Amino acid sequence: MDAEFWHDRWVRGEIGFHQPEVNTHLQTFWDRLELAPGARVLVPLCGKSLDMLWLLSEGYEVLGVEISPLAVQNFFAENDIPAEVVPSGPFTRYRADDLEILCGDFFDLTPEWLKGVVGVYDRASLVALPPAMRKRYADHLKVLFPGRLEALLVTMEYPEGEMDGPPFSIGEQEVHTLYGDSCDIERLTVFDLLDEAPRFREKGLTRLQETVFRLYSRR
Repeated sequence: MDAEFWHDRWVRGEIGFHQPEVNTHLQTFWDRLELAPGARVLVPLCGKSLDMLWLLSEGYEVLGVEISPLAVQNFFAENDIPAEVVPSGPFTRYRADDLEILCGDFFDLTPEWLKGVVGVYDRASLVALPPAMRKRYADHLKVLFPGRLEALLVTMEYPEGEMDGPPFSIGEQEVHTLYGDSCDIERLTVFDLLDEAPRFREKGLTRLQETVFRLYSRR
């Protein structure tokens, strides 16, 4: 799955992963992270997520990363937010007060781009990636946050073979395999999603659950 896959999805409007409202898990569990008021937060593979607006409304600074220019442009246009647009190295930076979105490849991020960022919100990043890319993603995230990762992670799990991702099925054991070498992992809730998202039942799924984790680096 390369950049063109996601560019094509946005151009064709195949963005079933986009939620038209703020994620309830974010609102319920965000305060479980040990973040200071006004902290700066990374939202990787952010699309045009309204979750970023919620984080802003709670007083946080937000740094999003998104590969699709169309997604970023739609976010600012649909929410009537004027943005300063500045080319910067491998990214195009969209800035508006306490919000900044870097349009480009997540894997081009280095720690220098994340100065002041102390938390991560991942609802649609890890589940968007096939297995080989998930390990690369997790390893890169640990490079970006050496010894100081504090994250809220939402995953989805369904029976193997019942659906081709994305979103991909990720079990709790895989979360521990990806992050357990450097992070403590706390399972916050498991939610039965199938009745709430009938489009997945139409795809043939017989079971679908969301799991919310808190990841935090070992002190």
